[in-house]
Amino acid sequence: MTSNEIRQRFLDFFEKRAHAIVPSAPMVIKGDPTLMFTNAGMNRFKDVFLGNARPEARRVADAQKCLRVSGKHNDLEEVGRDTYHHTMFEMLGNWSFGDYFKKEAIALAWEFLTTEMELEPDRLFATFFEGYPGDDLEMDHEARACWRNYLPEDRVLPGNKKDNFWEMGETGPCGPCSEIHIDLRPDEERAVLPGQELVNAGNPLVIEIWNLVFMQYNRKVDGSLELLPMHHVDTGMGFERLCMAVQGKRSNYDTDLFTPLIREITRVSGISYGKDPAADVAARVVADHLRAIAFAITDGQHPSNVKAGYVIRRILRRAVRYAYTFLNQKEAFMFRLIPTLVGTMGRHYPELKAQQALVERVIEEEENAFFKTLDKGIKLLDKIIEKTEGEGSRMIHGEVAFELYDTYGFPLDLTELILRERGMEVNLQEFEAEMEAQKVRSRSDAAVDADDWVELTPDESQEFVGYDFTEIEVRVARYRRVTTKGKTLYQLVFNITPFYGEGGGQVGDSGYLVSGDEKVRVIDTRRELGLTVHLVEELPEDPTRVFLAKVDAERRTVVANNHTATHLLHHALREVLGAHVEQKGSYVSDEYLRFDFSHFQKVTDDDLERVATLVNKAIRANSPLEERRAIPISVAKNMGALAFFGEKYGDLVRVVKYGDSVELCGGTHAKATGQIGFFKILTESSIAAGVRRIEACTGAKAEAYISDHFNMIKKMAQIFKSNREIFENVRAMLEENEGLKKEIEKFESERLKLVKEQLKNNKKLLNGVNLISVNLLLSPAKVKELAFQLKGELSPLALVLGGVYNDKPHLTVMIGEDLVATTGLHAGEIVRAAAREIKGGGGGQPFFATAGGSCPDGIDNAIALARDLIAQKI
Repeated sequence: MTSNEIRQRFLDFFEKRAHAIVPSAPMVIKGDPTLMFTNAGMNRFKDVFLGNARPEARRVADAQKCLRVSGKHNDLEEVGRDTYHHTMFEMLGNWSFGDYFKKEAIALAWEFLTTEMELEPDRLFATFFEGYPGDDLEMDHEARACWRNYLPEDRVLPGNKKDNFWEMGETGPCGPCSEIHIDLRPDEERAVLPGQELVNAGNPLVIEIWNLVFMQYNRKVDGSLELLPMHHVDTGMGFERLCMAVQGKRSNYDTDLFTPLIREITRVSGISYGKDPAADVAARVVADHLRAIAFAITDGQHPSNVKAGYVIRRILRRAVRYAYTFLNQKEAFMFRLIPTLVGTMGRHYPELKAQQALVERVIEEEENAFFKTLDKGIKLLDKIIEKTEGEGSRMIHGEVAFELYDTYGFPLDLTELILRERGMEVNLQEFEAEMEAQKVRSRSDAAVDADDWVELTPDESQEFVGYDFTEIEVRVARYRRVTTKGKTLYQLVFNITPFYGEGGGQVGDSGYLVSGDEKVRVIDTRRELGLTVHLVEELPEDPTRVFLAKVDAERRTVVANNHTATHLLHHALREVLGAHVEQKGSYVSDEYLRFDFSHFQKVTDDDLERVATLVNKAIRANSPLEERRAIPISVAKNMGALAFFGEKYGDLVRVVKYGDSVELCGGTHAKATGQIGFFKILTESSIAAGVRRIEACTGAKAEAYISDHFNMIKKMAQIFKSNREIFENVRAMLEENEGLKKEIEKFESERLKLVKEQLKNNKKLLNGVNLISVNLLLSPAKVKELAFQLKGELSPLALVLGGVYNDKPHLTVMIGEDLVATTGLHAGEIVRAAAREIKGGGGGQPFFATAGGSCPDGIDNAIALARDLIAQKI
């Protein structure tokens, strides 16, 4: 069976058994502050497990895109080195929300593996939870008994808390789990050593393929466990491992999920797979990482320097440096592999095919940028090596290597490789200390200390009424205290709320809770795991009272206007630039709006003007809001509503329509477009390869922007005091300025000639060497120009020039190549020694070097010291 057939047969198997088949949720997570990426199939259902949302179906199955590279599930450094770790992987899963439990889950798993996949039963093993006295947890007798209906007792194995008790996090739903392992070793090896001795022992051919989690408990903040009101089943099967087992391979990378990519990598690189272990690791790294990068981009997460984008950039750069070091790839090449990836996985994941051009463009530009970083890093490392050798050491300080890694993105393993070629090494203990200190800082910044929820009305579900009301009477259903970065806030959840929680790029509402004389300010509203959470700085005196929840209606109106403007902007961009334009992100506040979209070149000024004209035309049309709530997504798409890859949609959606603009959207909007008033584009820029950004404002902010610019033009006109148009005045001034600049350059050139002749006339001969040392009032650039002119006219030459320019001292040393060869003089060493006099540093080549400093008073001493160091060797 091919991988596509295996995946489809899994989904068909569970669909026939009354499971709703749902598409994969985005790999990049929104609405969960604890996660950046989906790292397990259950992430999308956390709000259901927590009791914050009702499941759309009680039985569900899917194939979910997952990513594990950081935090608890940090598999990154193992990827490529072994046969079964990955960054991006697919998790096949089936769920029961209060429906079936252990007996049925085990029966379904056994039937699928042995009947549908035809795996040999005598190669399978099952584990069960052995119990844990520390939590007063007994052995999972039920799971053990169920497995003994299918397997002999010696292949039903007890497992400890680490392997067989699954927890969502430090708090939350959890329960015992039952793992299914398979022994893929040859029969002769199995005859010598029974497979049960290798379960969970790290053998690459005796591996876990499916984990059945039985959610029974809730872990509280104090560590205690309480029974959940409903029992759930959460299973996850590693798709790549299943393919390895079904296709009879000894490595995930030998399955048809990876072999087309590896074949293309070997074709492009010219390095065969299977001959050089280091090159094989590199090919596996590239094949794996390419999948992670491509799927992240299709989900809207581009490589960047912050948060999730930084993780994707790390993955891409790890692949590039492996290819650079072991596959001899010195220029961008990974983007050329995307058509092969689309051919392998594009049928089940159409977002790959739909966004192929964007993915290729982003990866190519990121690769090129990193090659520039590598080039810069190598030059920096050369200087560090030179300095370290000059100090008589063969050890680079770990702090220096960490700066190369952290500031310049230069990987440690490449630093070590270059140093080994020079007989040097990094102080790894210092490097690891710096790395750990950074991790501690990051954990401290991200740490959130949250109490257990205090449930006032435990079974009450929450209803959002903010589309229709900005104030309504509410009760607090639950609350808790949270502390982050030393600040304590309270999170409140109401039974009904008019407050919009931050989401879809729109900021959350603010406002007040009012009861009698008490007025509690709501500073922000967020969506977390299916709940609308209201943040307050102080808890109401009596949380059980009835409150009037009042949204800041004026702020809400401006935010709604800006959100509607993004829809009109999106429609106008598609009309002007083409249907390839798709939203890639947005931010909507009461101050301004920001809209990111796919487009491969800068938007011209003319096109921006056309876009703005279309938006303002739509505003003047005063089109009313046409809204359809809770309609099937298929109906919405038939209406022409735009849906975007990377967004998570339910079966029922909300459609927002203004004239020809039709989108799926859950945000708040203007009652009619005329309410927006006026739209003004502020900036257009690039934020990533193939992604542009427009920032704009509306209404009063747009009026203020235009008024400020008109006032500025008035002031400029007053300065010129001329009857000509201000444009003509500015052009004339620029032309005059350009003429003066040329005159100054001509004067500087003549002056430089005079200075050069004076230096030649005042040179000293020392043992036949032309020695010049002087303090000059010239810029460092002019000093360098002068030095190279003198080098071409005097030989042999030893030159020391220094001075103070813009209150900063500078020093230049030039030694003729003939002198370097005969005397061993080294300009870089001389400059480094002399620079101490100006409290600075510098370096360079044996024949030319420069330095700068912070102490102007020491420049004469620095010139004298450099001259004396030269004189000693002539």
